[in-house]
Amino acid sequence: MAKIFRYARASARHSRWPVHSPLRAPFTLFFLLAAPALAIGSTLRGLDALTRPVLAVAGALVLDLLVAEAMLALRTWSARGGVAAVGAVSLLILVPTLLTRLARRRRMTRSQH
Repeated sequence: MAKIFRYARASARHSRWPVHSPLRAPFTLFFLLAAPALAIGSTLRGLDALTRPVLAVAGALVLDLLVAEAMLALRTWSARGGVAAVGAVSLLILVPTLLTRLARRRRMTRSQH
């Protein structure tokens, strides 16, 4: 999972470069699927091994479509803006999960001492 996160982060950086490269589109698409899928998948801890990635990818597609639809409705669409918006929403989904895990770890270490 950490390896996929590193690839998604690299894809986000590469998709925002001003250089025109044949790899720019695949990196952008990978980021647009991987970042929200990882964020959504991290919140679905109680599900089995097959259900979790299927729901995470489905949620990522829904999130991408909602962000694109909102940006088009507001007439603010741009590829870079879309990548930034999907990254920001993915981060907003991921932060509460990370904070919950951190609080659990602190409670566990306090109860052991």
